[in-house]
Amino acid sequence: MVLLAGALPVHGAERATASAPVATGGSTAVPRCAALAGTRIPASAMSLPTTGGRVVSASVMTSVVSGETVEHCRVDAELFPVDASAPAIGMRLDLPHGWNRKALMFGGGGYNGTVPDLTQNVPFGPADRPAPLARRYAVFAGDSGHRQNPAAPPSLDGSFGLNDEALHNFAAGDAVKKTRDAALFLIRHAYGTRPAEVYFAGGSTGGREALVAAQRWPTAFDGVISAYPAWNNLSEVLDLGYLTQVLSRPGTFPGPQKQGLLYDSVIDACDGLDGAEDGIVSNPRGCRFDPAALRCPSGADTGPTCLSDPQIGAVRAMSSPFRWPYRIASGETGYPGFPFLSGADMRTPFLGFGTTAPASPMPVTSGYGMQYWDQWVKYFLTRDPRHDPLDVDPRRPGKWLARISHLSTVQDRNDTDLGPFARAGGKLILLHGAADELVSHRSTNDYYQRVRDLLGPRATRTFLRYYLVPGANHANFGTPAFAAGTDSLSALERWVEEDRPPARTVVTDMAHHRTRPLCEYPGWPRYRGGDPDSAASFTCTS
Repeated sequence: MVLLAGALPVHGAERATASAPVATGGSTAVPRCAALAGTRIPASAMSLPTTGGRVVSASVMTSVVSGETVEHCRVDAELFPVDASAPAIGMRLDLPHGWNRKALMFGGGGYNGTVPDLTQNVPFGPADRPAPLARRYAVFAGDSGHRQNPAAPPSLDGSFGLNDEALHNFAAGDAVKKTRDAALFLIRHAYGTRPAEVYFAGGSTGGREALVAAQRWPTAFDGVISAYPAWNNLSEVLDLGYLTQVLSRPGTFPGPQKQGLLYDSVIDACDGLDGAEDGIVSNPRGCRFDPAALRCPSGADTGPTCLSDPQIGAVRAMSSPFRWPYRIASGETGYPGFPFLSGADMRTPFLGFGTTAPASPMPVTSGYGMQYWDQWVKYFLTRDPRHDPLDVDPRRPGKWLARISHLSTVQDRNDTDLGPFARAGGKLILLHGAADELVSHRSTNDYYQRVRDLLGPRATRTFLRYYLVPGANHANFGTPAFAAGTDSLSALERWVEEDRPPARTVVTDMAHHRTRPLCEYPGWPRYRGGDPDSAASFTCTS
């Protein structure tokens, strides 16, 4: 990576702290696992404030990864806070035998609180290519600075927000850099050398973490995969709060059968616009559907075959931009709404809606976003676990406006100046499903456009590719219409290590054994004839 004109290429250089010791005996492809047990991690190994850390355990084990048995050293460690009342950051590394001299950090999801599975593939990863650990990457991740309450739904415990250091570790991405620095210290200690390349891959909250890493610490990672990123987290939360209020009104919530009716109607109206009737809306910008077409007689709720007037209003609220009539410190003014094109098989409920209306206390069967709002109100905004989330109106927040504005500076990671990352040689692959009903792809469109407006189209294309995947939903949740899988990691490796940009990229529907071209945004795949299950039968058009 070129940092300055005339400078030598630097790949993992900042990526390993100068204070990290070199293990005796030189470098090795087999980690010195026993030597890691009890290792102290000095605070000087991390660029952000901590009080150091320590390895809790280190042991050799085997895992089956992508069908292959991988021997590796599993290391669990803790990073200690500055505030004695804040929780420690929990982290884990898997250090393989036969190390490929590369490292990869995984991002989290939701409110985090657990260390991600290190045997997983990257977001929207392919079924026919090995996960990073099977490729002999040193892989690592953290819990972002808090441990989830085991009694809470996965990734939906926001109680850590009562502590400022924990809040910044999570929302501002501080834990990403602390974990990365500590991991590289331990990798060097284990193998006797630093990684040649360091990558990051994450989706949703992890997608935001990926963008934060590229923007705040432009030389920390050589390449980044960011999928369906919740980059403007505070702005999305305000929209989710508004929708929570709308859907909690009597008679407004459309149950699973009505959700299925709506989804089927949208597909019927828009499926063939790309030339192929395949259950996928390939050009969501060209899809026009008015939910009033499903109106029950006289607007009353007469059963599952139609929508009442309040339900039509709720659908319009979900799919329309939400604007607030006040200023917040991040400068954001709204959230673009959610296209009602979820790729989920409608014999199961929408992730965004859930199966029951939001209420207080918040049901675990309500939509994920409504539960997220509930935790945010209680622990981030009011810091009162007993506060009714329906009592806060995002349109008229009253006494909570100042706190909302402050939180926007922490949660809205909206600085799109990726110029330093680009000048350092960093590469970014950005992915989003066009049928994502939990993090709107329209928001990622906006982020990408802001980068282009700031840096210019030509400069942006030297380091960034953005792909919008038709039919794909949030993290391939449930049984999506298009279960996206693409080998973004190999593409990123070639771009970073060989200066070969992604070209003729293909995405596979892992559930239906079909392929499509992965079109650079704003392109989308149009059918031109031939086998409708083959990417070769489609061409990217704008």
